[in-house]
Amino acid sequence: MTTIANARVGDTIVDVTISGGRIASISPSDSTPVAGEPIDIDGRWLLPGLWDHHVHANQHALAVRRIDLSAAASAAHAARTMADNLSRIRIAEGQPVIGHGFRDGLWPDTPTVDLLDAAVPGMPAVLISGDLHCCWLNTPALEMYGHAGHPTGVLLEDDCFEVVGRLGQVPDATLDEWVAEAASAAASRGVVGVVDYEMADNLTSWRRRFAAGFDALRVQAGIYTDHLDAAVAAGHSTGDVIEGSGGLLTVGPFKILTDGSLNTRTAFCVENYPGTGERGLLTVPTEQLVPLLRTAWAAGIHPAVHAIGDDANRLALDAFEIVGCHGRIEHAQLLRPEDFPRFAALGVAASVQPEHAMDDRDIAEHYWDGRTDRSFALRTLIDAGAELLLGSDAPVSPLDPWVTISAAVSRSRDGREPWHPEQTITVDEALSASTHSRVEVGQVADLIAIDHDPNTCSGDELRTMPVSLTLLGGHPTHRTL
Repeated sequence: MTTIANARVGDTIVDVTISGGRIASISPSDSTPVAGEPIDIDGRWLLPGLWDHHVHANQHALAVRRIDLSAAASAAHAARTMADNLSRIRIAEGQPVIGHGFRDGLWPDTPTVDLLDAAVPGMPAVLISGDLHCCWLNTPALEMYGHAGHPTGVLLEDDCFEVVGRLGQVPDATLDEWVAEAASAAASRGVVGVVDYEMADNLTSWRRRFAAGFDALRVQAGIYTDHLDAAVAAGHSTGDVIEGSGGLLTVGPFKILTDGSLNTRTAFCVENYPGTGERGLLTVPTEQLVPLLRTAWAAGIHPAVHAIGDDANRLALDAFEIVGCHGRIEHAQLLRPEDFPRFAALGVAASVQPEHAMDDRDIAEHYWDGRTDRSFALRTLIDAGAELLLGSDAPVSPLDPWVTISAAVSRSRDGREPWHPEQTITVDEALSASTHSRVEVGQVADLIAIDHDPNTCSGDELRTMPVSLTLLGGHPTHRTL
């Protein structure tokens, strides 16, 4: 038994007793003797542990070990950054040098094979975009990954995913160690659970990790189309606990991508992208999507449909309506006005990543000109009755729920004026969309202690919220007290 002493819950200072991984009692501080080993949090705010509802665990762990291209303002800048960092990166013979995080939507120049060949001569180089939907390869890398002679070196969507997947093929023990480090860092920011949408056999990967002693987070392991039939045959349903994980690993949703992304200009939209005759890519049309949703739903596996453009979202909602199933849409970045109320009507949650709005506000103003009042529209979704689930899409945005919450609450970053401030949501709404439990007797003891009242913090203060304690089922996964 453990007691969290002198915890601030609402306006009251209380002692919270934990037994068997759950909250056993909540009583005014000093009213009764403290039971068990006390953890005195000295008046800090006690909240439910936080969830990130959309991560790519392997890619997040890998990205921090690659050359950071997030500051690249042009193709030339990105190529120069690669060249400047070659001397500090240890690269095994025959392996590519990898950069991560470029956003080329507003670059004044165009990525080319020749430019990257000159920057990284004689060795394969792969630059992965911040949204993971495109990658830029030089000649040796194009030859290595089966795209010799490609005219630009820029691969989109499925071609990109295949290359990125192959780049992630490091030894299991190494990757698991890196994922564990990333999980520990997430716990230090108050994270107790994630929904992992890595494009892999996630159930197998996470079974291995939990069998080896992983216990830092709860994990809902997403399933992709390639593994759907096997999951159905195994009798898996969303929410099922996987044996041998101590109750921490459960079967997640069925993830399917139906369009691309804004920054790569492949999100499937009603209107064309400016200066082009293209409106993005619909990668899974309705006639393919509907039977996949039926198969998953019949097995009790909840669908999670990636849709970013407004036409992709329309079609995804249509498919949910045709099948008559519930689930979630991942991203829901641009929506037609008439589609906002359909989320609640159909029982479809909006799994959104508020920091994407801060990353992409300028590119949205350019490519979705005249439509940004209905992009990243969190307030409109809530007011229409939709359930919001907040996340990061890490490594696209940081796996830090306080960054996510700040973006949702302030719609601002780096001292800029709030972008479409009418779409802000409240701190309480953001926390509700980031938690699975409450600070109440009988609830699971997934808890965090933070140093400030989030309701009185500025956006910048929320981003850097100090987290002093994280408990997972009453077990500390992070503690600075």
